[in-house]
Amino acid sequence: MNNTNNHDERIAKITFASVYPHYLTKVEKKGRTKEELHQVIAWLTGFDNNKLQELIKEKVTFETFFQHASLNPNARLITGVICGYRVEEIENPLTQKARYLDKLVDELAKGRKMEKILRGE
Repeated sequence: MNNTNNHDERIAKITFASVYPHYLTKVEKKGRTKEELHQVIAWLTGFDNNKLQELIKEKVTFETFFQHASLNPNARLITGVICGYRVEEIENPLTQKARYLDKLVDELAKGRKMEKILRGE
C-alpha cells in the first residue's frame, strides 16, 4: 500500500455516520434491506440496532466504532479484494476491520446469500 500511514490515519478519523448512508444506499439499490445491512453489521461488530443508532448519532470515528465492537471470531474468514487491497493482507488492524465491513456490505449488495456473508453462521 502506498502512503499506508496516511491511509490508515484517514480511515481512523472518518466518522461511521458519514459512511453509513452510503452503505445503506448501496445495498438498497441492489434490492437488499436496511435490516439485512444491520444484520451484517451486527454479525461483524456485535452491535444491536440501538447501539448502532447511538454510535451514528454520536458521530463516532471508525477508530471509536471498532474500539467498542466485539469483532466476530470468524471475521478472519473474510477474504478477497476490496478497494484494491486484499483484506487478509492488510497489516493495520483498524484498517483491516473497516475493510472487513466494506467487504461484507459489498457482498450483500452483490446478492450473496446471507449464510455465505455471515461465514456459515
